[in-house]
Amino acid sequence: MTVTSVPACGLAQNQLVGNNRRVRIEPPPCRWRLPAPADADEHGIAGIGGDLEPGTVLHAYRTGLFPMHVDHGRTLGWWSPDPRGILDLGDLRISRSLRKSCAKFEVRVDTCFDDVVVACADPGRDGRWITDDIRSAYNRLHDMGWAHSVETFDTSGEEDRLVGGLYGISIGGFFAGESMFHRVSDASKVALVGLVEVLGEGGVDRLLDVQWTTDHLESLGAVEISRQAYLKRLEGALALPTPPAFA
Repeated sequence: MTVTSVPACGLAQNQLVGNNRRVRIEPPPCRWRLPAPADADEHGIAGIGGDLEPGTVLHAYRTGLFPMHVDHGRTLGWWSPDPRGILDLGDLRISRSLRKSCAKFEVRVDTCFDDVVVACADPGRDGRWITDDIRSAYNRLHDMGWAHSVETFDTSGEEDRLVGGLYGISIGGFFAGESMFHRVSDASKVALVGLVEVLGEGGVDRLLDVQWTTDHLESLGAVEISRQAYLKRLEGALALPTPPAFA
């Protein structure tokens, strides 16, 4: 399914709602010498330590790393898995049932970022990794214009209800998807369809990084590529224009 087919799923331009635009602020530079992606071990951990200051986190993404604790919140790790999961925008698979779900919901951008992060961090979820310091760090990056959320709303009732969404980091033509959630069937998938539409604005082939593939993501078109291929794609994506919805 190509990007040009996405609006037929119900995500017409007037349904992709956004507000709270922020001026993008470049933070002070990273004060650490972060490891190289090639230093990663067989688990994908390149190094431990450092901090979650905005400049550190952005520098990590720009070099091919991402932060995640290695022991349930006690030690910060910098990861570069090999292979790396990505979703090429033109390879997004939209099933007939997902197409129907897209028509039911409204997709919004950056209207309730912290609510999305909190929902993704639900302590009842298996493999929960979004700790309070991760939440705080990405909220700071959101306030500075680097972290963004794509949200799925059910607008059929008396009050609009957040039923799914995702968040991540946007740098140039690169988007690092961090986590997604759903409260009703297909709501996270609808948010992903919306994200692909955003990233494809202007006909630009931007890079959507999903870090690791899962059965869920593979069913939507995600694939694995080598670390070397990923780093080459990353270099090109960072030079591309930021999607207008995230600019």
